[in-house]
Amino acid sequence: MRKNLLKWLKIVMITGLLFCFGVLSVDYYIKTAGQRHIKGVLTQVEATETAIVLGARVYSNGNPSPMLADRLDTAIDLYHKGKVSKLLLTGDHGQKSYDEVNAMRQYTEDQGVPPEDIFMDHAGFSTYDSMYRARDIFRVKNAVVITQNFHLPRAVFTANQLGIEAAGLIADRHTYPGEAYYELREILARNKAFLQLFILNSKPKYLGPVIPITGDGRATWDEL
Repeated sequence: MRKNLLKWLKIVMITGLLFCFGVLSVDYYIKTAGQRHIKGVLTQVEATETAIVLGARVYSNGNPSPMLADRLDTAIDLYHKGKVSKLLLTGDHGQKSYDEVNAMRQYTEDQGVPPEDIFMDHAGFSTYDSMYRARDIFRVKNAVVITQNFHLPRAVFTANQLGIEAAGLIADRHTYPGEAYYELREILARNKAFLQLFILNSKPKYLGPVIPITGDGRATWDEL
């Protein structure tokens, strides 16, 4: 009885170690591959057509959280410096009561970006969905992806694996509460991305008609 118990304990331990090794290996692979495409400062970014700005929390009063505001400010700087000609704002607008993308659009327009150059993706419910839809709905072929450093390797890796020629620009302008938690969560998120890209071949929750990024961004607006 004791020998059988020890045998099963060894099997469980070995299985657990192999699982942990696999998770950490995938995490390292995606993080390392993504980091090759990341730029630390605006001046390192080569001119391209589109900046993809990934959504984050918006407060109940409609103001973007500091993390999201930093992403938007980084994209706005790129636009005004002539590094990009279009902004694709992608986030969660799955409910009337919670709307990331119109808050992002309003903030961006208030900073002087012309309406026709602001595209909104209302169904960017995840990084994977955002990149898939950027390729299939908005026909983005090359882009600068803008988000915080902890998130950027996965975002850029996903974009490139889906066929978008993407670089990433770090949007960290402040220190954010809970950064250690975000870093830890990314380990699981990178493994999920690996499954979506290489095993499941997942599709986003919603697709829809094509709205080329070369056109007028107001075609994507639901509030005029």
